[in-house]
Amino acid sequence: METGTEGTADPGAGTAGEPVWTGLPRGLLRVRRLLLALWLVPLTILAGALLGAFAGGAWAAFALLPLAALLWGWAMLGRNWRSWRYAERADDLLISRGVLWREETIVPYGRMQLVEVTSGPLERRFGLASLQLHTAAAATDATIPGLTPPEAERLRDRLTELGEARSAGL
Repeated sequence: METGTEGTADPGAGTAGEPVWTGLPRGLLRVRRLLLALWLVPLTILAGALLGAFAGGAWAAFALLPLAALLWGWAMLGRNWRSWRYAERADDLLISRGVLWREETIVPYGRMQLVEVTSGPLERRFGLASLQLHTAAAATDATIPGLTPPEAERLRDRLTELGEARSAGL
């Protein structure tokens, strides 16, 4: 079972210069793994039936490829989920993600133009929401997926308040 940095943290609780990182809730991992299984389990069954019926015994082993992809994807989704984290600092928001290629986005509060919370049908079913940050530069738009709705709303309100207070005159 994976261990993550799940939960929220007090934005002012870190030592000077050290951000306090917050991981994403485990619900995001559950949803992504469910989607993986919903796609690959029927594909495995279908491939096994078709290859077994039309190609014969030796080719039926290729039906296990989707199952192998399911097992590999299961582990990779866990690694990816653990790599996502965010930190609120005095002047900006940090978002870090990635396993092979680490990516860290820094969004200054004064540059935020729009902060929105979105939640599709599947996200709502599992009690999740995403936070989308829009800035003047399209390349710096950032998303934090899989937050709980109360945390997404708290973060939206806090970022909006800080953005207004530090507005860069855009």
